[in-house]
Amino acid sequence: MNTVLALKVDVDTLKGYLEGAPRLLDLFGRLEVRVSFFFSFGPDNSGKAIRRIFRKGFIGKMLRTNAPGTYGLKTMMYGTILPAPLIVPRNPDIFRRAVAEGHECGIHAWDHVAWQDTLDTMKEDNMREDFSRAYEMFSSLSGKEPSCCAAPAWKTTAASLAMQDEYGFKYCSDTRGSYPFLPRAGERVFKTPQVPTTLPTMDELLGSDGIDDGNINSRLLDLMQPGLNVHTIHTEMEGGSKAGVLEELLTRCIDLDIPITSVGNVLNPLGRDKLPVRDVIDALIPGRAGKVAVQSE
Repeated sequence: MNTVLALKVDVDTLKGYLEGAPRLLDLFGRLEVRVSFFFSFGPDNSGKAIRRIFRKGFIGKMLRTNAPGTYGLKTMMYGTILPAPLIVPRNPDIFRRAVAEGHECGIHAWDHVAWQDTLDTMKEDNMREDFSRAYEMFSSLSGKEPSCCAAPAWKTTAASLAMQDEYGFKYCSDTRGSYPFLPRAGERVFKTPQVPTTLPTMDELLGSDGIDDGNINSRLLDLMQPGLNVHTIHTEMEGGSKAGVLEELLTRCIDLDIPITSVGNVLNPLGRDKLPVRDVIDALIPGRAGKVAVQSE
């Protein structure tokens, strides 16, 4: 099988949206590639992430990735010392630009931090209300309904999977794993395909096992397997100080004749009826603080 790279761009913060997303759109335009963007539409409550300080590995991850430099001190105060600004409404033209330039666009969240930190205990009515806000804003600004979503921090529950089924999405990308599948939680098999992130993210790799800006791309290329590889990047990191590192990775892929495309584009030929059913479980993965939704083997 030929090696293919499907690229996911997560927009988590106002800074990432206003600064990183346009920078990435410029890069993708120069390289003539079309990828998948997933937008957080509502409040940037990044400052509330301080609640994760007691999670194993959180402080180490913040130090390895230079979080203050990546996100900015202002971002790290939103929702606490500073009011939480709405992300996409600050400049809807950036979202519209991504749509107009032919990138696959979907929902990441309404409130990224609330989903990531409280989904397990969130009331179902609140989860549905928040998701509906993002869905309605996407539809209003783009003139069409979203066909996909990707959960913040790869957090999902049986209730969120059931909600996604009701929207009739083409696929969702809420999990980590190896290949597309139909998710099962408990005894229920859900109908919306999951296309998991297969490669580690930059913030998971940097600073571990001697990996730095100079060799991280070689590591990612070594990890790519024949067939589908799904890589998640972030507007705050690869759209910020690590933009040059990302450009090198994409240029090397192009030189190696590895196609770079959107997630939906590679899912098209697979066919839903041919996908295996796999359980979705919560598990720890290297380089990330807290458990994420993982495809079982």
